[in-house]
Amino acid sequence: MWWGTLGTIRPFPGFSPEVDACDIQTALDKKANAFPTDVGALVGILTNRNNAQRQKVAEAFHQVSQKDLSPALKKTLSGPLEELMLALMMTPAQFDAHRLRQAMEGMGTDEEGLLEVLCSRTGPQLKDTMVSYKQAFGRYLEKDLESETSKDFTKLVLALVMKEERNPKGLIDYHLIGEDVKALAAATTGKKTDTTPWIQILTSRDLDHLNRVFQRLHILKGETIEKMVQNNFSGDLKLGLRILVQCIQNTPLYLAQRLHGSMKKSNIVRGIMVGRSEDDLLCVRREFKKLANTSLYSTIEKEFKGDLQKALLALCRSEDL
Repeated sequence: MWWGTLGTIRPFPGFSPEVDACDIQTALDKKANAFPTDVGALVGILTNRNNAQRQKVAEAFHQVSQKDLSPALKKTLSGPLEELMLALMMTPAQFDAHRLRQAMEGMGTDEEGLLEVLCSRTGPQLKDTMVSYKQAFGRYLEKDLESETSKDFTKLVLALVMKEERNPKGLIDYHLIGEDVKALAAATTGKKTDTTPWIQILTSRDLDHLNRVFQRLHILKGETIEKMVQNNFSGDLKLGLRILVQCIQNTPLYLAQRLHGSMKKSNIVRGIMVGRSEDDLLCVRREFKKLANTSLYSTIEKEFKGDLQKALLALCRSEDL
């Protein structure tokens, strides 16, 4: 990412991976010499470099120490701070792959955890995530999604992970908009809703096209797209379509709502703060302030303590007055 994007983390000026690697090694070596690890130094470096720079730091660290950086951090840190620092050392695709795996591990599936990643990422981003998932876990993401979900919800998550926009980008296809409106409206007019057009259309069009479809559908049916989803679907599919619609309309608002409702859950906060830090976290901050009537920065300051708080505040970057 470059200056001028909507992320909070930018390339660090005067960046030297060799200097950073040596400083990190010094901070980590303190524990080996019976001194407390300089956690503040680790946080200060890794939260002030963008992802591409952190990957170069990891390469330089291996050259100077003959060790991999992530295992060295894991050996030294613990708890939520360890998880945050390890997340920062992953590429974006690796991090999303780990979040998806985490949502499917153990007893029960975290459906919203899956949907947050699948609905808020583009088709090309998800293709990279599928590759990283196979490399990290030796498993196919599509197969795991299929085994962890059921019925129409399975169809939705598989369509999301394989999503590909089929309408010409940058062109307004009024004929296709009209056809999509008719198809979505017709699917909800019978005794039983036909889920196929909803899944197919909402996962294969660009955002501008879909928002035009939603506007015309509202006029035709006399109710919002959110109300249509609420009234015509149930279970996990309703949850999935609701989150998908929210992300189509305003992804930062959906993420702000998720943060606001989950501030006690460090894994969700970590996921959004790391995952959106070079993408649109400034927009998430703006939506959070409007939603909560207080800033994301102040909320993190209140809810977290110690080095974890410092790391999250560094990712958030600044107060919104």
